[in-house]
Amino acid sequence: MTTEDIEQAIERLTPDEVARFRAWFEQFDAVRFDEALEQGAKAGKLDAFAEEALSDYRAGQTRDL
Repeated sequence: MTTEDIEQAIERLTPDEVARFRAWFEQFDAVRFDEALEQGAKAGKLDAFAEEALSDYRAGQTRDL
């Protein structure tokens, strides 16, 4: 199945089916995003960002939200 096939199938959905698809896809996408973020964290890909944030905090360069 190609992307074009999927697009055409979505275009044929009723409004209720589109709403159900949208809800499903948002959940699907969120799970994929969380998995990628977790894998990146485990691989150390976020360490530089965390260190920069901690360094700014220690230097008093942050503010309360």
